[in-house]
Amino acid sequence: MEYFDHPDRVGEELRESYCSLARVNRITHFDRPFRIWLPQLLGPEKCRSLSVLDLGAGDGTLGRTLTDWSARRGWNWRITNLDLNPILPELAPDNPCVVGDALNLPFPDHSFDVVIAMTMTHHLPDDAAVIRHFQEAHRVSRHAALICDLHRNVFFHTLLGLLLLGLRCSREFRADGLLSIRRGWRVPEWRRLADSAGFPTAKIWMEHATRILLYLPNSPTPTSAIRSDLKRVSSHDSKPVR
Repeated sequence: MEYFDHPDRVGEELRESYCSLARVNRITHFDRPFRIWLPQLLGPEKCRSLSVLDLGAGDGTLGRTLTDWSARRGWNWRITNLDLNPILPELAPDNPCVVGDALNLPFPDHSFDVVIAMTMTHHLPDDAAVIRHFQEAHRVSRHAALICDLHRNVFFHTLLGLLLLGLRCSREFRADGLLSIRRGWRVPEWRRLADSAGFPTAKIWMEHATRILLYLPNSPTPTSAIRSDLKRVSSHDSKPVR
């Protein structure tokens, strides 16, 4: 278990951790996968107005960032934050907040247009929990679920360690960051878990040797169209959509 996942962590300690995480997120453009891939995979028309559920929302930074970004484009993304932490509503007053379990979502089927999760999956305890997480995210989505986590490799582990030292993060935060990568994933592992969850046609890919993504469409998008989108965006994914 990561240090800041422990239930004994108090509110002030968590706030300090989220401040450190926000600094890292700004540098790594943590919102980029959703800015890039959702418009490409869903199409701009669907993206003009979306209800979005953010699983493992933490302090709600991702929701705030995507709300502001979509508004600058003239779009309306309405974010709902979900996290197990009971102080979530206090940390993220900007958007609706639900204290709940990503493995047993308190929503009916197809409650949100899109379900997203950023670096939440590696916090789950075992394969059975990850499979349940995939199934629940898909269940409550109308269009799709897009799940992003860390890609496990030595290069990324070393790079993040140097970055956290340079930012003078606390010893506990640095340890958690490196443990997160060691608990991260590789594409064949997520392929096996997606197959076990009942999604043999799920799209899974790696981005910049640091992230792994899973796309679970709920609408009847042709497989060939999804492959075409992945190939087109991958060819110029160093140019983020703004």
